[in-house]
Amino acid sequence: MSLQDEQAVLNVSSVTGRPLTKRGEATRRRLLEAAEHVFADQGYHEASIVKITERAGIGLGTFYLYFDSKQTIFESLVVDLNQRVRHSMAEAMAGASSRLEAERAGFAGFFRFTAQHPALYRVVREAEFVSPDMLKLHYTRIVEGYEAGLRLAQQEGEIDEALDPEVAAWALMGMGELIGMRYLLWDRTADGSAPAALPDEAFDALMHFIDNALSSRTNARTTKEGDES
Repeated sequence: MSLQDEQAVLNVSSVTGRPLTKRGEATRRRLLEAAEHVFADQGYHEASIVKITERAGIGLGTFYLYFDSKQTIFESLVVDLNQRVRHSMAEAMAGASSRLEAERAGFAGFFRFTAQHPALYRVVREAEFVSPDMLKLHYTRIVEGYEAGLRLAQQEGEIDEALDPEVAAWALMGMGELIGMRYLLWDRTADGSAPAALPDEAFDALMHFIDNALSSRTNARTTKEGDES
């Protein structure tokens, strides 16, 4: 399913299953944005529908036109965050001339999104206990596209042919998540707020590691032989 198709599925009522009007989409978006903050600040068990609707400035009764429970909006939020982070990565990678360039752009898109939406970390981790199927959905949707891109780059001789694309996709995704957690979630600026972006030196160090891990050994040998001749 493409990102556009997924967005169309998101723009329906979880209660009636009917497509939403433009006004309905805007109301649903306000509820999801409020839920993002409430779940991130208070955790799933302390969060409530009342707190979400109060933050959204929407009546309690209106909530039930879009979601039938706290768990439903939580699961919808996981899907929404997943769709948006993948869109950020895909948009950043558009036009890349090589797989290594695409890696750099994709990671930049990922870190840009997570710097703006640190709630992604807590929401996804709470999904392990609240809705394990949604946790699996979040990661597998990212890996599916990632693995396909790596496999294509292998076929074109851009990256190491000995790599297992599935294992590499999971490993790269894990690196990105933990680097983001270390430098975006745990670090704080002087006023106590989260950093606005990943430090350049951390990003460059990560990309140096990834370049070395993915680079085609055949191309590397050819380059070395050419330098020595």
